[in-house]
Amino acid sequence: MRFTNHRCIVGEGDNQVTVMITSEADLSNALRQGEGQRLEYKLSFQKEVIEVVVAFANAVGGDIILGIDDNAQVQGVSVNSETKKDILNTIKQSTTPNIIVDIQLYEICNKNVIVVSVQEQPIKPVAYKSRYYKRVANSNHLMNLDDISNEHLRSINGSWDYYIDERHSFGDISMDKIVILLGTIEEHQNKTFEDDPLTVLRKYELLKNEQLTFAAYLLFVQNQSAITTFQIGRFKSETHIIDSVSFESDIFSQVSASLSFVEKHLMREYVIDGSAQREERYDYPLEAIREIVINMIVHRDYRDSGHSVIKIFDERIEFFNPGALEGGLSVEQLLSGDYPSRARNRAVARVFKECGYIERYGSGIKRILNVCHKYQLPRPCFESKHNGFKVVLYKNKSAERGKSNEGVSEGVSEGVNEGVNELLMLISRFPGERIPFYSEKASTSSKNIERWMKHLKSQGKVLFRGAPKTGGYYVEGSENPGY
Repeated sequence: MRFTNHRCIVGEGDNQVTVMITSEADLSNALRQGEGQRLEYKLSFQKEVIEVVVAFANAVGGDIILGIDDNAQVQGVSVNSETKKDILNTIKQSTTPNIIVDIQLYEICNKNVIVVSVQEQPIKPVAYKSRYYKRVANSNHLMNLDDISNEHLRSINGSWDYYIDERHSFGDISMDKIVILLGTIEEHQNKTFEDDPLTVLRKYELLKNEQLTFAAYLLFVQNQSAITTFQIGRFKSETHIIDSVSFESDIFSQVSASLSFVEKHLMREYVIDGSAQREERYDYPLEAIREIVINMIVHRDYRDSGHSVIKIFDERIEFFNPGALEGGLSVEQLLSGDYPSRARNRAVARVFKECGYIERYGSGIKRILNVCHKYQLPRPCFESKHNGFKVVLYKNKSAERGKSNEGVSEGVSEGVNEGVNELLMLISRFPGERIPFYSEKASTSSKNIERWMKHLKSQGKVLFRGAPKTGGYYVEGSENPGY
């Protein structure tokens, strides 16, 4: 067997590495590994080869070996003095932008083999006869419009939200919201903007050519916006919703609004460990929920017609966001943490980072896993689903919590109904208040509060302290009514 220097891919998928074949063992190993992310076999040069060339160019490059069948057996190809030139010119003329490949001829067991080496292209995507292909594992897939758009944005180092929003003008955004957001940045960064607000927005590239970018519209929209819809519901079953809300506002205010609604429907308990104060503990870690919600808002594909959705069930919380993982990431890569961080909405991500909402790009999943582990919850589920991304947090049903303060823990975790539980939480959080206050906080009628209060009082869980006109309600057994 006779060899010349040839680059070959050894391994599978992302574990492939580039080596130089210098022995029969190297070649045998490469053939034994089979086709993968960067290697494909073809018996001869035909139009399918150009599709593979385009798929490699739109991914990370690769080699096509002509003269090898699907079983990795050497069959050889016919060659003449013009073969290399003809293949090179055919590929160049059939691709847009034109691709220049490297072509080498090798002899193996007295049979000719041609290796077509393709480099990743700097400007993507590349097309063959107006059709765009991408490489996924060991096969080629036709790209859809979203794939084409995303590849183009990545290749010019841009993102959709940096572009001018032709449909909206300054009359569609709120100056007050601009001032609030810039104030948040000033507080977090411990600095003061010397320029006027619009000049600051220009420096953040939220305004271009005196027009709004998509990011500016998302961040400061004044009224309702159909593209920012964020839906949250409290479910007793898959079809029975007992409370819900829909936010169609600016994405910056959606963070606090969404978290407040979720927190309102979490069970809460108080653990006394012998110290003077009691520890308040939710059945899910707020830090993990906050991380998920912020990631949903920042990384959502706002070009998708779907909505961001949170479903709160008795035993789990489901978070669904429109838009597949950016950059063709798999869930496995995401969980491994070994991937380059790419924000789908770079302008929005930059603003959220300046506000302190994002600590470090690409570290959110790791923090969620760590927080849930410390909280002794089951491992969260991460799933790519229906051109979107889904996260599920599960409650730890087996954990026995709050036994040292049975009066409160029992009422919160095993209450007769959600209204009673919610009222008990409000009294624990805001002691000393009266019926109208709790009615406003719970967004329900005073009659409901009175009914729930009667139930709590009959169980000895709350009591009224003080004069009839100036007193208020407290959790029974709380030593510090003002805490």
